[in-house]
Amino acid sequence: MADMKTEVNRRKTFAIISHPDAGKTTLTEKMLLLGGAIRTAGSVKAKKSAKFATSDWMELEKQRGISVTSSVMQFEYQGYKINILDTPGHEDFSEDTYRTLMAVDSVVMILDVAKGVEAQTKKLFKVCRDRGIPIFTFINKMDRFGKEPLELFEEIEEVLGIESTPINYPIGMGPTFTGVYDRFEKQIEYYDDGEKVGTQEIQDYDDLQEHLEKVTDQATIDQLMEDLMLMDEAGNEFDYEAVKEGKQTPVFFGSAVSSFGVPTFLEHFLEMAPLPATRNSSKGTVKPTDEEFSGFVFKIQANMDPAHRDRIAFLRICSGKYEKGMTTWLDRTGKQMKLALPQQFFADSRENVEEAYAGDIIGLYDPGVYQIGDTVCGSKNIFSFGDLPQFPPEHFAKVRPKNAMKHKQYIKGIQQIAQEGAIQVYRTPHMEETILGAVGQLQFDVFIYRMKAEYGVDLVMDTLSFQIARWVAEGEVPEKLRRTSTNMMVYDYVDRPVMLFKNDFNLEYFQSQNESIILSERPPKKE
Repeated sequence: MADMKTEVNRRKTFAIISHPDAGKTTLTEKMLLLGGAIRTAGSVKAKKSAKFATSDWMELEKQRGISVTSSVMQFEYQGYKINILDTPGHEDFSEDTYRTLMAVDSVVMILDVAKGVEAQTKKLFKVCRDRGIPIFTFINKMDRFGKEPLELFEEIEEVLGIESTPINYPIGMGPTFTGVYDRFEKQIEYYDDGEKVGTQEIQDYDDLQEHLEKVTDQATIDQLMEDLMLMDEAGNEFDYEAVKEGKQTPVFFGSAVSSFGVPTFLEHFLEMAPLPATRNSSKGTVKPTDEEFSGFVFKIQANMDPAHRDRIAFLRICSGKYEKGMTTWLDRTGKQMKLALPQQFFADSRENVEEAYAGDIIGLYDPGVYQIGDTVCGSKNIFSFGDLPQFPPEHFAKVRPKNAMKHKQYIKGIQQIAQEGAIQVYRTPHMEETILGAVGQLQFDVFIYRMKAEYGVDLVMDTLSFQIARWVAEGEVPEKLRRTSTNMMVYDYVDRPVMLFKNDFNLEYFQSQNESIILSERPPKKE
């Protein structure tokens, strides 16, 4: 137990969330550099030099310079075992992000200093707040002009409804950006032309002012002193309990692209961020130091290694210790399974893992037995951590292969990508046509790309006018209502009936005329 407690206490498992282009992938890479996990950071935009972000392993992500999958990266730093989950920034992939947030103990929220709190940040933040996940804020791109710090604090508090407290404070901005003043450590961290050029211990504000007079203009100093005194008098005091409950966010400033402020942020974060948490289950609370092994599948990804056409189920360990070759049981089926070749990840590279503890993310080779939300238990006394979020699609399209000779590859690709949960795949009852459902249009683009790149299948896609999907939870839909001008019945990949509607009015009318049929936004459980 002593060894288990020591190992659990070393784990820090967190996700990075932001609006697209706020610097999420860049910050991730700079942390990996600090941990010695990579030697050079790949610029997401630097296509000419063929350098791409290490965390964006899929070819399409490299081409577009965006993250559309959730990567897992693990490394050691200052005695900690760090698990970073780099989430999709694009709103069309918010469902994948929502599930990923179920697997972490804290979140790093990145804000662009010029744009502040953006639309996607609000959506992701709401999930964190609803779950009470501790949130740490990194305000990025301080070497450019942007909003004043006080304005950003006000925006965080008003728009997101959470207290903010600056751990460090910027000295200037854009061309006058001189560095940050660490309010906790009482020291200046100097910035010059994209680099940290040293630190200076400070006794008091008079001492601070004296040192800054040598490196920046008086207007910048005056503004800093005014802001710091206002923070001391009227700002929120740092409250660790409030941070742990997700009610207060510590705020840091820096520039991820130049790495400035990243080491300081990471060191403070590792001190403050929570350890793996106790989780609720169908058998009560499960502590990370409980002897019995348990975890849940929050993501499935096909073809991470295109050469082997493999399928990996990502498992968050919640309790106990994983040991190579151990026997487990699956809650959904009650079947016994041996975890023979689990892997840990660094983006597109991976290695077999001999042991792992609560907080770690391991990848299980999946021959098609796992589903998103499955609980894996270390004994026959099985239980469940509950369902993970699944959003009803809002965009629909009919697809077929251009070349009928590719039908076998087409079916395989459809099945494997459907099981990942990022896109919904339906079939019509009689014609056996394939209908896709997605939360956002970009998911269709990724699907078409992956079918071509990974399975060699070109697709013909016809957009449909439906906007709403509801699973049939109870009752049977009469034959005459299964396909009309305003709705269509289809089956999902495990043969559950689903009704598609053109709009809210059609859905409401159908329900008013068929009260014995119960429709649900979430699919009913079925093995």
